[in-house]
Amino acid sequence: MNQTIQPVNLDNCDREPIHTPGFIQPHGALFAFDAQWRLTWRSANAQALLACAVPAPGDTLSRAHFTGYPDLHQLIADVQASPDGDVLPHAMFAEGPGGAFDVIAYRTAAGVICEFESHAGAAPLPPGFSFTSHRAMERLKREQTVDGLLRAAVEEVRRWTGFDRVMAYRFRHDDSGDVVAESVSDALDPFLGRRYPASDIPAQARRLYVINTVRLIADVRAAPVPVMPHDASDGPLDMSHGTLRSVSPIHIEYLNNMGVSASMSVSIVIGGKLWGMLACHHMAPRRVPYAVRMTCDVLAQVLAANLQGILANESSARAHAAASLRSRVVEEVLHANDIVRALSQEAGALCEGFKAHGLVVADGNRVIAAGGLPQAAAAELVDWLNASARPAGRLLYMNALDGLPPSLLVRMDVWCGLLALPFGTESRSWLLLLRKEQVETVMWGGKPEKAYASGPLGPRLTPRGSFDLWKEIVRGKAVPWDEADLDNAQKLLDELVRADSTHSVEISRARQQLMAMLGHDLRSPIQAISLTAELMQMRGGDSSLSSRLHSSSSRMQRLVEQVMDMSQMHSGLLKFSMQPFDLAALARQMLAESRAAHPGVAFDLAAPTALNIAGDADRIAQVLSNLLGNASHYGMPGEQVLVRIHQEDGCAVIEVSNASAPIPPELASTLFRPFKRIAGRITTNRNGLGLGLYITEQIVAGHHGTLAYSYKTPMVTFTATLPLLQPV
Repeated sequence: MNQTIQPVNLDNCDREPIHTPGFIQPHGALFAFDAQWRLTWRSANAQALLACAVPAPGDTLSRAHFTGYPDLHQLIADVQASPDGDVLPHAMFAEGPGGAFDVIAYRTAAGVICEFESHAGAAPLPPGFSFTSHRAMERLKREQTVDGLLRAAVEEVRRWTGFDRVMAYRFRHDDSGDVVAESVSDALDPFLGRRYPASDIPAQARRLYVINTVRLIADVRAAPVPVMPHDASDGPLDMSHGTLRSVSPIHIEYLNNMGVSASMSVSIVIGGKLWGMLACHHMAPRRVPYAVRMTCDVLAQVLAANLQGILANESSARAHAAASLRSRVVEEVLHANDIVRALSQEAGALCEGFKAHGLVVADGNRVIAAGGLPQAAAAELVDWLNASARPAGRLLYMNALDGLPPSLLVRMDVWCGLLALPFGTESRSWLLLLRKEQVETVMWGGKPEKAYASGPLGPRLTPRGSFDLWKEIVRGKAVPWDEADLDNAQKLLDELVRADSTHSVEISRARQQLMAMLGHDLRSPIQAISLTAELMQMRGGDSSLSSRLHSSSSRMQRLVEQVMDMSQMHSGLLKFSMQPFDLAALARQMLAESRAAHPGVAFDLAAPTALNIAGDADRIAQVLSNLLGNASHYGMPGEQVLVRIHQEDGCAVIEVSNASAPIPPELASTLFRPFKRIAGRITTNRNGLGLGLYITEQIVAGHHGTLAYSYKTPMVTFTATLPLLQPV
């Protein structure tokens, strides 16, 4: 039966059935038998290569076949008798009418495949090979680093095989590979340091590299030999475990474009995954003996075992280094008065520990960037994170910033990897670690400008073309944060949250002590100043001076009272004496006091005759006083302050309105926080602490009510809602 190679192009290469090519390389012959010893497939060159009677497709194996190769029948019988699922090859040396052969036989789901590799034209076994191979294994066992192991491996494999170039690839998270070690002829350009994209080794090829760990292409330009079936309806022959399997035309073209005539690959498999590869190139055809290839396979297994141990030690050392860094950073933070500055001073160590290229620390409006990220980009990134309302203690990480607003994407430029640690409990604080996109951080080693041939399947099938395609694939993406990064980051975040909480407790304790001191030590001198002002006025002294003294002492008294109220709120000591009282009568009383205190402001009250509620009358009077004072300070000159008290949905509602521009959104969101400063919008009340609305809201909340801000042109309105007195 005649077979032709199916056309393969760049659109279907990922789906190319390379494990069932229907062809073998011409330096050997292939036979496939079913469980009843019937020949189901045979390469077209079998009769001529072996020069003896061989079974035709459909024949049952008998003693009349393979005359001159007496041990072959026993080899096939041994393979047939091996346990189901055992795909390890059986091999022997055989010499007969066709010459000397290595015979490799292995089980398949259907039966047995037997391959003959001719010694004719193969490189001879290196002299003293047993001794030199044993010495090489011992050398590998003594190496203590990944780089040392791989350098030793490429040197030994090149010594055994005679290839012009032997490279060690190490694969990355995205299956792209770096040439990390190389032994190469002086006549060739070195490839050390170059990276090749994952697309150069399609997924199905990776699968085969795991299950068939040594692959030889003896002559790139040799014509493949078809394998003929007994019954074409049986489907293609699976050659996944074979040594003679023909080569993908795409891979052939790739090697031709590089000027390579023969190649061999030896897989480095760790934990069932393709960790790396020893790749060999020769500029002329080269056939390496089967015994040497199997020794290379054993070397790769020793290499993998040693690598696994070194990687485990490296992982342990990395965890220990991360713990040491975490301990030092947290200690610095705990002893620092300024957490943001303490973290920014550790920027270099943190970037090194997390393999990051930049760092941002933020707390409130403070943003410190290190590592080259523009300050404007850092500030906008922090604003975007704050808008996400992510709770403290929960990591956020990404390796591409596709979800960012367009304006921020432009600012971020090449900064694509983000590991965000939110640790602020009272105010939003961030530690951000950033990575640049891979194209920025990976160098194309060697000579990227070198011209390679480009075949009919396009420029992608050259090293340079492959790398250009890879750059397009990874544009806008950083190397992802691995499990160790995320685990270490979470541990650091937990420590930062605890440190921040400790700081908050210490600050709260200091604040309470300060407030208690202010209340105790300042009240007496303030009262003395106030009494002095009254005496001066009574005795006919300078009225303007006594008035200023009285005004200043009154303001100081209010500030002290606010501080004391806040101290009680933070310590949980603010109590309410809940009694029935008439809210409408209280409002009329407070308006009378406000008219006296602010003679230039017109107040308008709309209230029912009586409106009874249950609460602390003194505290509600404080609410009314604060709201009326706010309206007086912030209202437009000459405009009325409107006070409306009414009943709605089982609640008493107090509305205090004044004509004014709306409060900006960024200030409106912090109206009820302590120590904010919004008075800068006007020329009055510049000396407030920003506690009035905070205390007012806390008193209303203590009465199980709500306080809200709203704006309806031209009026700013604060609305307090309080429960009504329930009937007995």
